[in-house]
Amino acid sequence: MTPRGRPRSFSEHKERRRGRPFNVFRDNLEHRQRMRELGKDFRPSRKWVFLFFALMHLGLAACWLLAHLVLDAVYAKWFSQYEDTLLRQYFTFLLTMTFLFLGMSILRIFVAPMRRQMEWFMQMLSAMKQLSKGNFNVNLDANPRFMGQFGPLIQGFNEMATQLNHMEQLRQEFISNVSHEMQSPLTSIAGFARALQRDDLAPETRKHYQNIIEIESKRLSRMSDNLLKLTSLESRQHPFEKKSYRLDRQLRHLILSCEPQWQQKNVEMDVDLPECTITADEDLMSQVWVNLLHNGIKFAPENGTIGVSITKINDRVRVLITDDGPGVSEEALPYIFERFYKEDKARSRSGGGSGLGLSIVKKIIDMHEGETFAYNRSPTGAAFIVDLPAS
Repeated sequence: MTPRGRPRSFSEHKERRRGRPFNVFRDNLEHRQRMRELGKDFRPSRKWVFLFFALMHLGLAACWLLAHLVLDAVYAKWFSQYEDTLLRQYFTFLLTMTFLFLGMSILRIFVAPMRRQMEWFMQMLSAMKQLSKGNFNVNLDANPRFMGQFGPLIQGFNEMATQLNHMEQLRQEFISNVSHEMQSPLTSIAGFARALQRDDLAPETRKHYQNIIEIESKRLSRMSDNLLKLTSLESRQHPFEKKSYRLDRQLRHLILSCEPQWQQKNVEMDVDLPECTITADEDLMSQVWVNLLHNGIKFAPENGTIGVSITKINDRVRVLITDDGPGVSEEALPYIFERFYKEDKARSRSGGGSGLGLSIVKKIIDMHEGETFAYNRSPTGAAFIVDLPAS
């Protein structure tokens, strides 16, 4: 039945049956391919295979020689008249297999691969209990010589525990950063609100305190909005609708909308925007360009220059946004797209930054299967590059 209660037509049933087997076959094929690639790490090399067969033949030859010597002694003492008979060959074979079985049993007592695998299995159960309790600092000993069929499982478990531990550290760091960043404006608001209760304040001082409270409140509101936006993007619940549109027109419109900000610092805009069409979510991409433009305006000096250009490289579209400000230190370049990362905390706080703008930029670009990175220009200034798939 359909959601409205209408029975499906024959064509609808046919379409459902037509797509299902192919999808199942494709999923199984991809699963087998992943398992085959994962098992390559635990597959013994050719030299170990040759060594194994050589040792097996050597052991078989040694057991046969030992059985032959034992039967030689027995037949020489008691059955000298039956030196070379079919029955003696049969007894030689049985004694050879007996010696081989005893030798393998003794070797298994010292090596015990199955016992080691069961020990790993019990360790894995214990480690899973630790993971369920929130302890992600667990790691199973991975020795390819003894793991056998448990090898891919142990390696996958260790990778899972490592990723969970990394996510837990990021979560704790995120909570700590949120608490710290929100504590600063709240402390300022509370302090200046107490100061406003004094009756002997001059009107100019009172107005100054009120302006500070308003600025800190706006910063707190902007931080909360960015946190909600970043959480929505990462949870994949944010609306994401791609369509084809003119990127050059979008950038020109956003540059003009930011005119009050760059005119206030007398910044010159160097724009090179040839006609370009991309397929992306226009609303999300507008947040990317606004964040990068505001970042450039914030760090550009008075009477400085901000450059915005579009170039096509093979099947990619590259947007370059530059400024002639102080640039970014080499130590900070790998971390500037992380949440709450601010190279100069005092300067960022005075500029009203929360350290979330570039994180939102990177998340949106990742959703569009693009790349974004930054580098320092010579002699001064920073450059931000966004590469996107062309239409």
